[in-house]
Amino acid sequence: MYAQMVKSTGEAVKSREEMTPEERRFQDRIDAGEKIEPKDWMPEGYRKTLIRQIAQHAHSEVVGQLPEGNWITRAPTLERKAILLAKVQDEAGHGLYLYCAAETLGVSRDELTERLLDGSMKYSSIFNYPTLTWADIGAVGWLVDGAAIMNQVPLQRTSFGPYSRAMIRICKEESFHQRQGYDIMLKMARGTEAQRRMAQDALNRFWYPALMMFGPSDKDSVHSAQSMAWKIKINTNDELRQKFVDQTVPQAEYLGLTIPDPDLKFNEETGHYDFTQPDWEEFFQVVSGNGPCNAERLEARRRAWEDGAWVREGLLAHAEKRAARSAAE
Repeated sequence: MYAQMVKSTGEAVKSREEMTPEERRFQDRIDAGEKIEPKDWMPEGYRKTLIRQIAQHAHSEVVGQLPEGNWITRAPTLERKAILLAKVQDEAGHGLYLYCAAETLGVSRDELTERLLDGSMKYSSIFNYPTLTWADIGAVGWLVDGAAIMNQVPLQRTSFGPYSRAMIRICKEESFHQRQGYDIMLKMARGTEAQRRMAQDALNRFWYPALMMFGPSDKDSVHSAQSMAWKIKINTNDELRQKFVDQTVPQAEYLGLTIPDPDLKFNEETGHYDFTQPDWEEFFQVVSGNGPCNAERLEARRRAWEDGAWVREGLLAHAEKRAARSAAE
């Protein structure tokens, strides 16, 4: 989900014979399961790949507030409003943890945001789809956060220490988000006929975009092998997608909802569900900026960035004054 189209390096994975002595020592640490810390020596490709992946993850957490934020005032009960507000606040916190982790690699938060706004960095494709009904908020929590958990739990074992540690708290909070979404879907699916149809419609529209969250098929994934060798990625895109389908189908059956895939069936030989792949042409169109809400999402981030300039400038001026006073003492 958070490595969609992230290029790890322009080269193939090096053999030990092709590595420099420093690279071999670094790879030995990775293979031994050691955590790499910000001041440790690391290959430049490793640093750049981490910046891209962590930044894309951070951008996704922040942009991910937008499809849900406009439902806070429209949630059906005061309790639902409070729960959704807490969830949106969590997403902002996740973005903060991740931007801080990226900053330990020598890149500023300002630079990362500017790269998002100029299009050189991306966020998860799923957040370019609209939330049209209250059931969509349930589908986002159930499917989108469920897919996020599937991706993020292995990242607790990723090789870069600050990223790994940030994921521990994020995963705990994401599990709450998934349960919140599933509870909404349960109430809708067991409500009136109109509510059940609304829940089914939300599932129909979010199923394939949720499958796209793990990124393209392994055969089309961009330079995934190097990220796997460095343990920046722990599982392949297809492994995570299959695990998500295997977990989610029984949940849909319990809800009494139908996965919108006529070819979905359990394969007794493999022990997994066979399923239809998403429309990858749609995926690449959305990632390229041509999705239903791409322009709207980026405009919202640009407006927030520009409107918050005075706050950043004030904080910087305050910090400079404090530093000047400390130097004069």
